[in-house]
Amino acid sequence: MFSFVPGSRTFGARSVAAIFAAILTILIVWSGRSALAAVEPFPAAFRIERISVNGVTLHVRVGGKGPAVVLLHGFADTGDMWAPLAKALYKDHTVIVPDLRGMGLSSQSAGGYDKKNQGVDIAMVMDKLNVQKADLVTHDIGNMVGYALAAQYSDRITKWVVIDAPLPGIGPWDEILKSPMLWHFNFRGPDVDRLVKGRERIYLDRFYNELSADPKAIDEATRNHYAKLYARPGNMHYAFEQFAAFGKDATDNKVFAGTKLNMPILALGAEKSFGDQQAAIMRDVGTRVDAGIITGSGHWIMEEQPVQTVSKVRAFLDGK
Repeated sequence: MFSFVPGSRTFGARSVAAIFAAILTILIVWSGRSALAAVEPFPAAFRIERISVNGVTLHVRVGGKGPAVVLLHGFADTGDMWAPLAKALYKDHTVIVPDLRGMGLSSQSAGGYDKKNQGVDIAMVMDKLNVQKADLVTHDIGNMVGYALAAQYSDRITKWVVIDAPLPGIGPWDEILKSPMLWHFNFRGPDVDRLVKGRERIYLDRFYNELSADPKAIDEATRNHYAKLYARPGNMHYAFEQFAAFGKDATDNKVFAGTKLNMPILALGAEKSFGDQQAAIMRDVGTRVDAGIITGSGHWIMEEQPVQTVSKVRAFLDGK
């Protein structure tokens, strides 16, 4: 990067100053990159509420003013994933971001991880916050909880953005289960806790690496942040319970699908993941489904393509 000869006449105080200035610039740039790589915090205007509902206490971020929007996360994330979207919405929306039961900083219950029951969790959170109606944005397991919420309380969900994950029992579910990439759906039993305990980061890396378009998009700070949360006692066990409930979820969803949803739905598939299949799945359960693609992204849309995702979600919620 630098070429100089200490014994030459041209090497003097000005050269030394220039070199140190260049080094300082590089350090500042790299420091900035590290800062930007960290999980983005929610705006300072948000508050944390511990809301007791349906046998659990959920960790809920609440901020902003205006029409309500509920954001639901999935596995390998927590509600923290939604910070960039919350930042874009809170000035003209009341933004509600829970951690699902047994995940993140929410409490753990012995059971109740079927999505029908968790839909009740979220409806009760809305009740506690005096929110009658809300838009809904969901990802991964959040899609499954979101569907159970929308199916049971269809008059309370005004619009729904559903992002890159299937619904148990709906559409090509039986074929999806055969995908080698989804072996974790059936990774459970008496020894799984022992296998993963102390190796939470290794286990989560598998998801970030294999289900992304570019693993480098999920940086070290993000990986360490979620590994620490999933290493909290019991959290990985109860995350596995989310998958263990898929059989019951499939049965419940087939009943729900007997009455199609009528609210506007935007089905966003990641280009390198579910793609157009996301909209096809949602047309089995909804009558007003628009399709969209998050280009250049694998499954981790908020980590891989946050600007694009926020733009598409915002445009749909705003009716543009």
